[in-house]
Amino acid sequence: MPQPHPGPAPTLLLTGFEPFGGDEANPSWEIAARLEGWEVREQAAARRDNTGRPAPLLAVVRSVQLPCVFHQALAVLDAACERFQPVAVIALGLAASRAEISVERVAINVDDARIPDNAGRQPIDSPVCHGGPVAYWSSLPIKRIVAAMRAAGIEASVSQSAGTFVCNHVFYGLAHRLAAARASSAPAPRGGFIHVPWPGDWEPPAPVHGVVAGSMQLDTLAEAIRIAIRVTLTAGEGDLKLPGGAIA
Repeated sequence: MPQPHPGPAPTLLLTGFEPFGGDEANPSWEIAARLEGWEVREQAAARRDNTGRPAPLLAVVRSVQLPCVFHQALAVLDAACERFQPVAVIALGLAASRAEISVERVAINVDDARIPDNAGRQPIDSPVCHGGPVAYWSSLPIKRIVAAMRAAGIEASVSQSAGTFVCNHVFYGLAHRLAAARASSAPAPRGGFIHVPWPGDWEPPAPVHGVVAGSMQLDTLAEAIRIAIRVTLTAGEGDLKLPGGAIA
């Protein structure tokens, strides 16, 4: 397990998207904005040890909103990584047709937009990164995250597809950058992507998103991401060996 940092607290970068597809808000950003400045401590709550001191500080969350625009989103992400030098990056996105939280396993090297992005761009069968591999695995402890969410009574699963819209574009672009850092022996944070459903306590989203089955309130979704952050910061290099596949 990583030890608390003795100097200034490291940063965990959390991103969410601006609204798209005709919506007035995006829960991925609302969650990220709520967690801005959160001091992530070693213990699961604000308990104090018998010395009266607070639990050791692991990281401080810094939240950044990404535009729902191909390539521009990666430029904003790059600037945030350069500014904060995070020890981990968790990108959030909306999957309004899903009923549970989806911790993404794999990013693929293709943009194939069903609808235009917020700049009117609609790439079809285009690579995210020319010359990049077909896919990258998430470097988050995805099964530990899902197990911890479920233990807290929150519906979550490993997802085998982040889609082919701007969410997957950011996930792949992030993974490509982390792979390049590791190849050059530079320190590379863990990074990955989590999709959240549309909150059940919100007005339904625009019809462009498809069938909406989510019932979790925004408070529950925010708590799930707190869990994901703490697990990411405290898990070792390995992951749990639990079933997480899907037949379809």
